[in-house]
Amino acid sequence: MSTVLRFEYILAPGGIERHKRLIIDGEGRISAVEDEPDPSAGFDGWLALPGMPNAHSHCFQRALVGRGEAARGDDSFWNWRQAMYALALTLSPEQLLAVAARSFADMLRAGFTSVAEFHYLHHRADGSRGPEMARAVIEAAGQTGIRLVLLPVLYQRGGFSRPAEPHQRRFIHERLEDYLKLLASLHGVPLGIAPHSLRAVDAAVLAELITAADRLLPPGYPRHIHIAEQRREVEECLAATGARPVELLADAVQLDANWSLVHGTHVSAAELKLMTGAGVTTVLCPLTEAYLGDGIFPARAYVQQGGRFGIGSDSNVRIDAAEELRLLEYGQRLTLGRRACLATEDGLGVPLWSQAAEGGAAALAQAVGAIRPGAFADIVVVDGTASPLAALEVESALDALVTAGSSADFSAVYVGGQLQVSGGRHRIEETVANAYADAMQARVTEGG
Repeated sequence: MSTVLRFEYILAPGGIERHKRLIIDGEGRISAVEDEPDPSAGFDGWLALPGMPNAHSHCFQRALVGRGEAARGDDSFWNWRQAMYALALTLSPEQLLAVAARSFADMLRAGFTSVAEFHYLHHRADGSRGPEMARAVIEAAGQTGIRLVLLPVLYQRGGFSRPAEPHQRRFIHERLEDYLKLLASLHGVPLGIAPHSLRAVDAAVLAELITAADRLLPPGYPRHIHIAEQRREVEECLAATGARPVELLADAVQLDANWSLVHGTHVSAAELKLMTGAGVTTVLCPLTEAYLGDGIFPARAYVQQGGRFGIGSDSNVRIDAAEELRLLEYGQRLTLGRRACLATEDGLGVPLWSQAAEGGAAALAQAVGAIRPGAFADIVVVDGTASPLAALEVESALDALVTAGSSADFSAVYVGGQLQVSGGRHRIEETVANAYADAMQARVTEGG
């Protein structure tokens, strides 16, 4: 059975189109995009955007909001991790379910309709093996209606030539075969693989990982890895191996369009060419990269060389697709001392939203990120009466969304043609809010 959604405008692959209706089949895919023959009948919204894929998330870190902000000396990514480890050591599957549902509901409200969950909080609190944590994430996605691609993370050591530390025990699979058993046990959602980073997985292991994953997963499955996020990481990689991170990765595996490299903040010009030449997707998380003091990726140079990018909410301390794009552009402006760094002759909003959505679709290896036949009807509806956008032409309104807007400017969000958010509220907002509050209060009571 098909359904129909009608919009005054849509952001199609070729740009803005007016008076369109989407025919949506029983699987939630768009079977046709047609002219609306009777505009007087009314519309389901003003401007429909392709839902933004969230190409990198650690949903459990949502529970760190407001924590770890007091100055304690030489504050950096590396001592922030201590607060993250303290959370990871104590979070129960039931609490993770509540935190993940809060994260996913907030993503939907913020314009993210699908998510690549980079899941490394694997084991029970005592370090014993079990799939409960992964299943909690899957259940949370099912409750909230977000489209989930689960990326179980391989995490084997504490750093280049360093064993894992006790506070990392819930992340670690010392043996590749144990990780593969977890991967094989997970069902019901699309899967990919995620070697955590070259500091956490020896590059020599990667070829064996991919050979084994090729037997377990469908062709074209996504492969994600953190890379070159911190200067210290680059320095340690050089000291341990004689190569920079992207160079080391390219020597260890065949980089191609199945790979997504997360952050890439401190890549060299030569590594940038490696990335664009291989056709990888670079996943940028500007809000988290600012939150952690990572630095700024050379996005303008990368895009000018034909590089593909997606965006992710990563730590989830602030979840807002428009704001990720704004900080991505503004970071380039502050670095380069110029304006319109990622804009085209069509402005800023149209190309930036479209490129990030298309890159995110590649990172998730899903038919998302575009309003066209065959794609899932994952749609974010912009409210043309919202104060930053009101009285603007539609193309200018998208520029305003990126430079001045936020998730508050979305009137509705659909996943597979099903309404998940209306008027800024998720359809099970009260349930999600109460469960999250209960989980956080339990942590306070337990001293977590």
